[in-house]
Amino acid sequence: MKRTIIMLSLMMLSVSMMGQQAKKDFKLDRRLSASNYLAYPGPLQKQLTPAPTGYHAFYLSHYGRHGSRYQIGKGDYDKPYFILLKADSLNKLTPKGKELLEKVRRIRESAMGRDGELTLRGAEQHKQIAKRMYENFPEIFSDSAHVDAKSTVVIRCILSMENALQQLLIENPKLKIRHDASYHDMYYMNLSDDDNIGGWKKKGTHCKEYTDFIKSHTNYSHAMKLIFNDEDYWKKQIDANRLGHKLFSMASNMQSLDLRDSISLYDIFSDEEIYNSWKCDNAFWYVSFGPSPLSGGQQPYSQRNLLRKIITEADSCIALEHPGATLRYGHDTMVMPLTCLLDLDGFGKQIKNLDDLDKEGWLDYRIFPMACNIQFVFYRKNYGDKDIIFKVLRNENEATLPIKTDIAPYYHWNDFKEYYLKKLDGYLK
Repeated sequence: MKRTIIMLSLMMLSVSMMGQQAKKDFKLDRRLSASNYLAYPGPLQKQLTPAPTGYHAFYLSHYGRHGSRYQIGKGDYDKPYFILLKADSLNKLTPKGKELLEKVRRIRESAMGRDGELTLRGAEQHKQIAKRMYENFPEIFSDSAHVDAKSTVVIRCILSMENALQQLLIENPKLKIRHDASYHDMYYMNLSDDDNIGGWKKKGTHCKEYTDFIKSHTNYSHAMKLIFNDEDYWKKQIDANRLGHKLFSMASNMQSLDLRDSISLYDIFSDEEIYNSWKCDNAFWYVSFGPSPLSGGQQPYSQRNLLRKIITEADSCIALEHPGATLRYGHDTMVMPLTCLLDLDGFGKQIKNLDDLDKEGWLDYRIFPMACNIQFVFYRKNYGDKDIIFKVLRNENEATLPIKTDIAPYYHWNDFKEYYLKKLDGYLK
């Protein structure tokens, strides 16, 4: 009996530990808790798998998020600053709170007038991604290869594209580049979806399961006690949870700014506050843009136009002898649902209980850091080859698809088209 109890206890401990991968990751690097504010970490895979014998790369199709940026909306900087400033005028700040006020002041001043703009680190991220793209697939970008690049009309995306293209021209000045940013292409580059997807998103974030989850995992009392010297004040005079989340978002985004080596805000948060803040953000992204059954499981289809465009443009380019590359620059709200629609590396799984996201491996920081990207790399034996193969790189690492293949991590293009066009055709039927 005693041995059985011990075994059951060990099994329960094992299950508990399985469900805290994120917590382990944050112990090693707190910056990972930043969700979509995570600065691009670069590829984890050191060496890509060589193509099957006789095949060579000839075309690349890509969609990537803009690089690291400032936060969006003046309120992200102004609201915490003025809350702390008022508290200071009333002598309600601790020495730690006064130190925090000075940090927030410096961050706010550095971001003044740069609402949502690309940072220097964001520009460098895209230069490095383009450099590795060229080095990994030199035959695609050889001689006077064509590069067709498009961006959404948002300036941080345009500048991300331009930094990448500048780097490609440094690598090969002979490249023939066409670049554009127009509302003409927004129907697939940054789809503002219909009421169906939008309605399900609203339903998901307003359902009881989601609101109860957020409420049960939101508590910044440790941080508030460090900042304020009057508990009655922060409990009754301010929205502590809202301030805590604003400060956590600011702490998360510091890794993208020039001040990142001189300022950190993580020191006001306990490990538990960091973990729970991430859990709430992770749940928001899963319900809002992922395959959550709480929002009908339809959110990934917001990228149906983008996936069809990737397929049709690839087919057009495959027909050419030297097609080059198609590059697209947009947003996290495209990359995340596209990742889920493709079910890359299992991120299309449906998980009803939001407390199980960590245990099931649905970790948003592994999907859409700043400058996250998906690359389809196409191979053939020769021009006219009917058996086109390809592989998918997710953030420059070889990814898996939910279709059969005899040449993993490569797949047959015809198999891909058959599977995903059928999936798209079945949307809402």
